[in-house]
Amino acid sequence: MKPMHKLAGPAVAIGLALAFAAAPTSAVNAAISSAQDNAILLSVGGSRVVNLPAKMSDVVIADPEVVDVHVRSQNQLYLIAKKAGETTVFATASNGKVLFSGTVRVGNNITSIDDMLRLAMPGAKIAVNTMNGMVLLTGTIQAPEDAAEAERLTQAFVGKDVTVVSRLRMATPLQVMLQVKIAEVAKDVGHKIGTNFTSHDTGSTGGYVGGGLRDFAQYDSDTNSWNFTTPVDGSYSLGGVARIFGMDIAGALDLAESSGLASTLAQPNLTALSGETASFLAGGEYPYTVSNGLQGNSIEFKQYGVQLAFTPTVLADGRISLRVRPTVSSLDFSINANVPALRSRTAETTVELGSGQAFMIAGLLNNEASNSVNKIPGLGNLPILGSLFKSRQFQRNETELVIVVTPYLVKPMNASDVRLPTDGFRNADLGEGLFLQRGHSGTSGARRPMPSRAPGSPMPTPGPEASAASPPAVARKDGDAAPGFSF
Repeated sequence: MKPMHKLAGPAVAIGLALAFAAAPTSAVNAAISSAQDNAILLSVGGSRVVNLPAKMSDVVIADPEVVDVHVRSQNQLYLIAKKAGETTVFATASNGKVLFSGTVRVGNNITSIDDMLRLAMPGAKIAVNTMNGMVLLTGTIQAPEDAAEAERLTQAFVGKDVTVVSRLRMATPLQVMLQVKIAEVAKDVGHKIGTNFTSHDTGSTGGYVGGGLRDFAQYDSDTNSWNFTTPVDGSYSLGGVARIFGMDIAGALDLAESSGLASTLAQPNLTALSGETASFLAGGEYPYTVSNGLQGNSIEFKQYGVQLAFTPTVLADGRISLRVRPTVSSLDFSINANVPALRSRTAETTVELGSGQAFMIAGLLNNEASNSVNKIPGLGNLPILGSLFKSRQFQRNETELVIVVTPYLVKPMNASDVRLPTDGFRNADLGEGLFLQRGHSGTSGARRPMPSRAPGSPMPTPGPEASAASPPAVARKDGDAAPGFSF
């Protein structure tokens, strides 16, 4: 129970009334305890007058630090709000009858949007500008979710009929580093079989039968021998010469079976501010000609390789809304040997995840198969001998692409904490190179030399413009670099 305020004398009461005459007041008629249901609402620094139905003898306040009571007469009370909070006030008569019993709630006096936003977001610096029936919010906030909250509170304060425009920005923009792993596995299988024949007789007449694209055998009349060429596609060939019906017949059987497996791994890392877009390219550009009509031709370039573009947006509780677009492209000369086409695979998606969490884009499969047969009509359809008059080629290509994306929230680091692989590198001197056969010395990643005061130089004295918080000069130690970064 808080201390009880006794009834003050008439002279003191009149003086207190004059002291608080400037404060805005309003009268409240006292009611009996059983009929007093509604609380009295006050703002800090406000006051309220309570009229009592009879003369009081005692006044009790539960928390005098929230509300103070001043007595002007035995039939009136002045309630003065001191700080935010809630308390109860009782006024009783000399016979013990309760003349007034009520709850008083004191809140902050919010009269403008600036005061409301300052109370709701003490760490933000928001300026409110009203123009042409519109409220403009400018300044800085601490967290990304504070922008939506400030706009919502302002809209509730001014009403739905007023337009609220938010141009708030982060005081320290959040940075997102994106780690992307792009793994591609390509497998190809090929089979090829074909026959070729040519003939030569003493009359220098010749003939040719076969499905190959090469002049596989030539007769050299000077040496009276046959010259077999090697297939340009790297396949194997079995050749021979026989004399049938007085003619020399040369035949070749081309055989090819190939299988290959290739894997590609790219791991680009990018860093971008929240809301900004970053891009990456690991590949190149190829030129192509564009016709401009009567103005001639121009050269333009098209990018190919591993490309990545992403836009991160940092949400509440460190969540990241990420829009990512990876592209893997390569040149394709199968259509035109001089002008390449562009074969690309692209995925674009928007996901939400936390810092350090990863998601995978998989299922980008590509399966190509071709089977072609070249033959002589009629002869190629014979049951057994038909294989001598046709060639068959089979090719299958399979490719699978997997992309793993992991975002991280990052902050800049101090320059003194940076370690480079070349920091501890030193070229070997003449003795180390001659006797120890060393090309270099030092430790990779060691702390690099820092500038310091030269030995024997006087200690600099700070001038009047120097700050009191400036660090003192450090004396040079053995092994430290002198000014000029000499090693």
